[in-house]
Amino acid sequence: MGVKIKGLLEVHNIIFEDLKGKLIAIDAANALYQFLAIVQPTTGLPLMDNKNRVTSHLSGLFYRTINLVEKNIQPIYVFDGKPPKFKAETIEGRREDRENAYKEWLIAIEQGDVEAARKYGQSAHRLTREMVEESKKLLEAMGIPIVQAPSEGEAQASAMVGKHDIYAVASQDFDSVLFGAPRIVRNLSLSESRRIPKSTQKIKVEPELIISEETFEKLNISREQLIDIAILIGTDFNKGVKGVGAKTALKLISEYKDLKTAIREKSLEFEASEEELQEIKNFFLQPGVTEEYTVEFKSINPNLIRKLLIDEHQFDSDRVDKGMKRLEKGLSKKQQTKLEKWFK
Repeated sequence: MGVKIKGLLEVHNIIFEDLKGKLIAIDAANALYQFLAIVQPTTGLPLMDNKNRVTSHLSGLFYRTINLVEKNIQPIYVFDGKPPKFKAETIEGRREDRENAYKEWLIAIEQGDVEAARKYGQSAHRLTREMVEESKKLLEAMGIPIVQAPSEGEAQASAMVGKHDIYAVASQDFDSVLFGAPRIVRNLSLSESRRIPKSTQKIKVEPELIISEETFEKLNISREQLIDIAILIGTDFNKGVKGVGAKTALKLISEYKDLKTAIREKSLEFEASEEELQEIKNFFLQPGVTEEYTVEFKSINPNLIRKLLIDEHQFDSDRVDKGMKRLEKGLSKKQQTKLEKWFK
């Protein structure tokens, strides 16, 4: 879900060519949930194998990663670790949303409502631990680097960009700005065409680039103040103040300079205590990350890819083989190097 601050951010429309040769840290969970939304057009069910096991995440990961490599974009997937304790309510809320979507999907199927089935089917399925482990195994077989974060993947990716090891974080959410990423790319893992709801037409999807410092300068605020604004609106870690949106939150922080003063002067009410709000702010400022990572683009392992996709999940063998040839060609120009050697 992420924090709803897009209206405050400086967002640039770019093309994939602008990212050519760039190392991009992809928030893996964010991308995999996008891939789970790949559903069968008539039932709203995700792609499945003959044992009714979901394969949408593997299909999206395999083919869309190949598309990036062919564009000479160098993807690195960063996986979530243990969530902070104050994210528990958000996680539970998302579980309930999925359950409700599943119930609506069943009703749509029973009524023969194809459009509703597709709509609710995209939100009804969860990312399991087994799916995550399969995704890691596939990426390693593809020669694509992965990084395991100790906590939030976006926080880890943001720290890697902040160290100038990576060009940008790729995520559909905006939390990376709060975590300190200098640059964020959106729409990177999406298909280059997106279906218009209730239509057979498709629109072209291009990436967007957010340069955090431009937003701070435009709004005349600091990163800490943007975190205060986000907390007022509501984040994955707290519910915001009722009736306070992005513009109102910006006005409050611009006037009172910090969250504590705004709360006191305007008698703002949160469900969380002041101590809990400070803990959330501290987490954005200093999240749990690791510097113990080494990233290498390696040779692909065709046998392991075939075993996972074709033997285990009945992917079409011709398509997989063609995909591997495309991947091998895209990776052939890359040397096996450590992260430290890329940006100097």
